[in-house]
Amino acid sequence: MTQVAVEKKVLNENQILAEKLRETFRQNGIFCFNIISSPGSGKTALLERTLERLPKESRVAVLTGDLQTENDAKRLARFGFPVKQIITGGTCHLDARMVEKHLADWDLANLDTLIIENVGNLVCPTGYDLGEAFKIVLLSVTEGEDKPLKYPSIFFKSALMILNKIDLLPYVPFDAEKAKENARKVHPGMEILELSCTTGQGLDDWIRWLEEKRKSVMVPA
Repeated sequence: MTQVAVEKKVLNENQILAEKLRETFRQNGIFCFNIISSPGSGKTALLERTLERLPKESRVAVLTGDLQTENDAKRLARFGFPVKQIITGGTCHLDARMVEKHLADWDLANLDTLIIENVGNLVCPTGYDLGEAFKIVLLSVTEGEDKPLKYPSIFFKSALMILNKIDLLPYVPFDAEKAKENARKVHPGMEILELSCTTGQGLDDWIRWLEEKRKSVMVPA
């Protein structure tokens, strides 16, 4: 069997399981989204700022993926919500089987929202559906504004681009308008939010976006 055939078989198997997860989320009324970015773009910081703004009674859980260490899970667990670290051991993305395995001992009937923080990579996670309602891609101003053109697949598949670390714009040679223009060349009409996890700018808009999207996709099972 050729490498291409093997890869296609793996993706097909993943898609079948992802659809099973999606139906499980639907039946349990769970809004699931998948956050993807390059390493260091600020995914974990964004989740810290998100979790600290949620009411303590919120029924939210987080799965966070990384090649090694449980550092991200430890950072997020201090907010009091269920968190699990998925250590991929070298695999550059999460897949549906990893998600299913780590959900096995959670009571999904007691969850309203599942946040998945993928491994830091703009290529590998793109082809792996995890049963989420939306993919969200982060681009920080410390990267290049041409990232959407270099890695078009993830920007095309994402419902939202978050332009992160905008507090650094005065100090870096980054053209924010060009970055947004490039994103919309790949994905016309793409929604874009600008925010800073350091200053808090844009975080209210982010929380509002999540709530609106949750309402738009959640229908009675």
